[in-house]
Amino acid sequence: MATFVDGPVRVTVPATSANLGPGFDSLGLALSLRDELEAEVLADGLVVDVEGSGADGVPRDETHLVVRSMRAAFELMGEQPPGLRLTCHNRIPHARGLGSSSAAIVAGVVLARGLVAGGQLLASDDALFELAADLEGHPDNVAPAFYGGFVISGREDERWYAVRAGVDPRIAAVVFVPPGGVETKVARGLLPAVVPHADAAANAGRAALLVAALTGQPEHLLAATRDWLHQDQREPAMPETLALVRRLRAEGVPAIVSGAGPTVLAFGTGDPAALAGRCPQGWTCHALAVDPAGALLA
Repeated sequence: MATFVDGPVRVTVPATSANLGPGFDSLGLALSLRDELEAEVLADGLVVDVEGSGADGVPRDETHLVVRSMRAAFELMGEQPPGLRLTCHNRIPHARGLGSSSAAIVAGVVLARGLVAGGQLLASDDALFELAADLEGHPDNVAPAFYGGFVISGREDERWYAVRAGVDPRIAAVVFVPPGGVETKVARGLLPAVVPHADAAANAGRAALLVAALTGQPEHLLAATRDWLHQDQREPAMPETLALVRRLRAEGVPAIVSGAGPTVLAFGTGDPAALAGRCPQGWTCHALAVDPAGALLA
């Protein structure tokens, strides 16, 4: 039987950008913008407090994504607490392609393990990552949210895998966040079921080049971030996003749709202020570093 710790535990989880152009559903990057969450075991009941991004649109009951993820992790460890208090300070924009749902899932499973005495013995990092990927349905955001840095992830022999790679320290990112969001299921619904072999081959080559560019040869980032499989296809749901991507790329800036969009991420190796000046009116801009750390329990 599990024993729960006294007092609250806290976790921070980074925003993430997935796909990065050609690495559809396989490449992801942790960014230096973090949600902060706190949880505590109570004698009974459930208390959920949320402030910040998305606070007006999320439930305060058992259907809250962090709570559902905590319940799944407690189930993995074999014991549910009698009651819970959860407090969320959200900085990651919701429905913008910056991994807010993956951050919530990762935060939930890490908080749950932290609330159980000896939780590391009951649920290893690999087990928690597998659970988080199962809950999300794909690992490209979950992996960097959990492990940090640049991660190549996927599924092999009915198991999720995540392989970290180094990132050239010269590389930073600027994200341009539009005022309105796009749900991931809407963006995915625009993708064709079949793609031409030539496009698939081109994307595979650019994804391989992107790994080389991010890990030590950033001069190749513009060519390496070219995509044929998903960005243009999503234009009906986010025309302003694709217009900004094309405008930046025409100026030589390695710009991509972040995740399922509609945020635009631009890679740079110089002063991020130069890129920040290209932010469209009404959008918000964040100059971010690649975050080498994933979820951090306090």
